[in-house]
Amino acid sequence: MVSSELISTFRALSRSDKFYIMQILLSELAQQETSLIQSQQSYPLWSPYSADEAADTMLKVLEASQSQDHG
Repeated sequence: MVSSELISTFRALSRSDKFYIMQILLSELAQQETSLIQSQQSYPLWSPYSADEAADTMLKVLEASQSQDHG
């Protein structure tokens, strides 16, 4: 939990100092995110190629939507 003292200090900072703090925080978050990806590890990646069942479902939903709009 962030202390109210820290929030008060942050609010008192100048605009440029606030942007600097944001840059530091975003950099920290980005570093944490990249540490989630392990080297020498494979990760599944979905591709729309050969997704015939999904395409068929989407087409049926589109056709149903169009028939409701016109009917």
